[in-house]
Amino acid sequence: MRRAIASLLLWLVFSLGVALPAQAEVVKVLMSTSLGDITLELYPDKAPKTVANFLQYADEGFYDNSIFHRVIFDFMIQGGGFTSDLKQKQTHATIRNEADNGLRNDKGTIAMARTPDPHSASAQFFINHKNNDFLNFRSKDFQGWGYAVFGKVIQGMNVVDKIAEQPTAKLDKPGFDDAPRTSIFIKSVKRIN
Repeated sequence: MRRAIASLLLWLVFSLGVALPAQAEVVKVLMSTSLGDITLELYPDKAPKTVANFLQYADEGFYDNSIFHRVIFDFMIQGGGFTSDLKQKQTHATIRNEADNGLRNDKGTIAMARTPDPHSASAQFFINHKNNDFLNFRSKDFQGWGYAVFGKVIQGMNVVDKIAEQPTAKLDKPGFDDAPRTSIFIKSVKRIN
């Protein structure tokens, strides 16, 4: 009986032209850096606005020739907002925080950087160099929002490690307490599927 009902439902779906929901596709991007390549997979089903935002910047070439400006071993590497002469790049409007998507700030994940305002992310991102549970979503209040994970490294974690191991210094410019002593460039960020 169940088999007959299932067959009837399938027949109805196809004969009436009812569209089944499409499987969300993982988007892959290649981040080429001066220390090697990092391949990321992004999750538009979990963080649609964040992924669309990141891809818009990538497609526009915004990340090309920017730098990793904040590097902290056993924490994270941050980039996507500054030129090699430490000038901040002009960004689009900020996006809503999607940290309540079930993804965690585990080693190798990519998340959006932001100011203390939970909904202030624009172009800057970071790749976690260890599991950073304290950055995860806890609640929808000022202190609990966390940082929105939207993908993970699937190749090139050795490059992330290499970046995280670079010597850093505090520069004479506010906000650059953990800047690599030698610039680490993001040559490009391109979709590969």
